[in-house]
Amino acid sequence: MLSCDDGQEENLKGLANHLDSKYNELKKNLGNIGESKLLLITAIQMVDDYFALNKKVDSKKNEFEKLSIKFKELRSLAINYKDEKEKEIEKLKSELNKFETLIEESRSSYEEILDKTTKSIEKFIENTETDQEKNVQ
Repeated sequence: MLSCDDGQEENLKGLANHLDSKYNELKKNLGNIGESKLLLITAIQMVDDYFALNKKVDSKKNEFEKLSIKFKELRSLAINYKDEKEKEIEKLKSELNKFETLIEESRSSYEEILDKTTKSIEKFIENTETDQEKNVQ
């Protein structure tokens, strides 16, 4: 049996079982072509599987890196969009406040003009009545 670090026994047993399974599968498919040839073919297949998995892992890492870059770009765009909209909202609030101030000033001015006009009309009516009374006498 092989030696291994403490705590690695189960892992080693799993690897041995996997090797045995591959070996028996090849023996079933190829027949009894000799133990050393079957072990060599089993090892080659397992190394091939290992490299294929490494290739897939590398591909997934590259895909992840690309997605990570895209995510960062989208996040940056979203933050910039949010910042722009917040600035736009602040600008609109400022404009609204200016309009509200202008409306209030216009209202005050309108009321002042209305008061002056009302007084002027009342004075005119009063003068007209006074003139009519003088003319009647």
